Amino acid sequence: MTLPEISTPALVVDKPAFDHNVATMSARRPGAALRPHVKAFKSTDLAQLLADAGHLDFCCATVREMEGMALAGLGHDLLLANEVVDPVRLRRLGTLAETGTARVTVAVDSEETVRAAAAAGIKEVLIDVYVGLPRCGCPPDDAPRLADLARTLGMHVRGVMGYEGHLVHVADRDERTARVATDVAPLAVAHAAVGGDVISGAGTGTFDVNTVVTEVQAGSYTLMDGEYGELSDLPFRPALRVVTTVISVNRAGGWAVLDGGIKALGMDQGNPICAVGDVLYCSDEHTVVCPPPDAPLAVGERVALAPRHIDPTVAKHPLMIVIDATGAVVDEWRVDLRGWRIDDERHR
Repeated sequence: MTLPEISTPALVVDKPAFDHNVATMSARRPGAALRPHVKAFKSTDLAQLLADAGHLDFCCATVREMEGMALAGLGHDLLLANEVVDPVRLRRLGTLAETGTARVTVAVDSEETVRAAAAAGIKEVLIDVYVGLPRCGCPPDDAPRLADLARTLGMHVRGVMGYEGHLVHVADRDERTARVATDVAPLAVAHAAVGGDVISGAGTGTFDVNTVVTEVQAGSYTLMDGEYGELSDLPFRPALRVVTTVISVNRAGGWAVLDGGIKALGMDQGNPICAVGDVLYCSDEHTVVCPPPDAPLAVGERVALAPRHIDPTVAKHPLMIVIDATGAVVDEWRVDLRGWRIDDERHR
């Protein structure tokens, strides 16, 4: 099968670009210095390739991802980098740890999340510390108290984590570096008080400027997207496209209609990028583009769209089609970590 034979809209991965990204990151952050974040790609097939490259520890955003990784034999060291208080879901994680299916660590940032984890049988935690992103994380000076509480309840505190997500897309590298140094400094102070071997954090945009962390929680680097593509200093290549087909052309109006829209693209960061025309708008099933007058599109032509944000884009598709440099299909990667429960055909 070749690219023109694929039914669209389709999630397509450029394997040479992907291989470059994996090799580049592995050279900079080998082994346990990188904890790939599976929320970016939601695929155990892709995760296995990262494990083959020496990265055995993974970071997850949902209990579903944790369970799927464990069932795929990728449970060497799994971190749920998100607070959870649902006792049913937490208990499922506790069972994974108790049965030896996976090493399970969860993020906690309050007395409530510490107690919920302990009640579910979770044995290992990281104290999640606020470093400037208005999301999860305790005040840095509260981290020692929470660590003491966790230990009192019988849990091992592995260290701390903090995510400077408000800085990962800062365009100017010098500014990004300076702001990361300032905002992440309290994480080092918290770690000194909490103890443990782990300082976890950072992302694709700050993987090489955050000098505090012992491990980087990057995932987008594997495939890249439009937002990260605007950081010219990153050494990674765009590897993911949503391939569509032109289904209608309006010559008088100067636009063409593609068969992939909001239901095939993550739109939280704006319209996708189209190399053969300007995107006019996206609707449920369509993207409308305006090609240059001297390079019109024809019905049946294939058009690749670069999503601005890969995480929600990938989550809309059941499969990634992998192509080589010639455009030939060489593999398929299941997007098998979508959703909130293990209820797909693979695990029934």
